[in-house]
Amino acid sequence: MHRNIKLTVLVLLFIGISNARAQQSENFVVTGKVSNELKVNMTMLNAYKSFSIDSLVIYNHLMAKKSVLKHIKGVLLKDVIASSGIASESPKVLSEYYIICKATDGYKIVYSWNELFNSSAGDQTLILTSYDTEPAKTEKGNIAIVTPTDKATGRRFLKGLTSVTVSRVD
Repeated sequence: MHRNIKLTVLVLLFIGISNARAQQSENFVVTGKVSNELKVNMTMLNAYKSFSIDSLVIYNHLMAKKSVLKHIKGVLLKDVIASSGIASESPKVLSEYYIICKATDGYKIVYSWNELFNSSAGDQTLILTSYDTEPAKTEKGNIAIVTPTDKATGRRFLKGLTSVTVSRVD
């Protein structure tokens, strides 16, 4: 009986470790209404202009402090999207475009084209290339996104970025 329990625990532990690894993102794709689909990894992100933030408090939807990101480095999400080239028949329709960022665990966040390319939020929305957390914890995924200008910063703190999809409202 004890042997079966030990075996069950080992199997569950192995499944947990496998799932944790599945949450890691070492690259992501930019797809949808773009001229050139991109597969982006950390090395490619180093080619973009880098930005740093000393620290950022992560608040949940109730404005309760969850953690603090420190020593943040990243590149602008809009720069990566722009390098793909947004496919539109005219600039007039860009206000109909939106961007969905998806994590390996299925979590999604949304930005409008205007929010990223026509407001101050886009000048600060970062794809994180490195950061530390306080309290120290292991975050799901290597590639993350955060928008420091959000009040509830945790709502769009996406960890484990797997895709960025440019779409148009029908």
